[in-house]
Amino acid sequence: MKAIALVFSAAIALIPATAAVQAQERLSDTQLIETLNVLDQSKTIDIVALRRQAVDSVAANRGPDASLREPLSQELDNLSQFTVEIQFRTGSAVIRPASFRTIGVIADSLLHPTLLEYKFLIVGHTDAVGDRKSNLTLSQKRADAVRDALVTTFGIVPSRIVAVGLGEEQLQNRKNPDAAANRRVQIVNVGRFR
Repeated sequence: MKAIALVFSAAIALIPATAAVQAQERLSDTQLIETLNVLDQSKTIDIVALRRQAVDSVAANRGPDASLREPLSQELDNLSQFTVEIQFRTGSAVIRPASFRTIGVIADSLLHPTLLEYKFLIVGHTDAVGDRKSNLTLSQKRADAVRDALVTTFGIVPSRIVAVGLGEEQLQNRKNPDAAANRRVQIVNVGRFR
């Protein structure tokens, strides 16, 4: 798997997922294209099943301690992807204006000829603050908002992008379930479009 974790606040920064602290670089569509242009044909993700797993996980209450919950899908983490922190208004799916540059860079990448042949999954995640069912709903709305921005504002073909929200069911930082790192959006290459 080739993955890059991106964290966005006032400035856009690139931080490799394996590094605790490294120098920051400005995000570019070239980096995203190189990351997403890797497709492992042996790994696939059933998006409908993933969505069902998240709903079932919340309904089954896999345990109140989020730090002890195993991720829903190891396959998801093993696909070509990058992770971004898109800023939303608190408790809503309204994207903050500061994040539209990030979404624009994502759109530029997805429109590059190298990536035009691929489909992508937008996966919304929350931290473990609040109610699990509400977090699942909020993460789906936020994933939908990113997808809608890519489609309506930037002209990405709608059938190339699917959105799913996993709430707090697949934490990035399980040791600290309330950490900001868990509030993220993954963009995952899920296969050929044409």
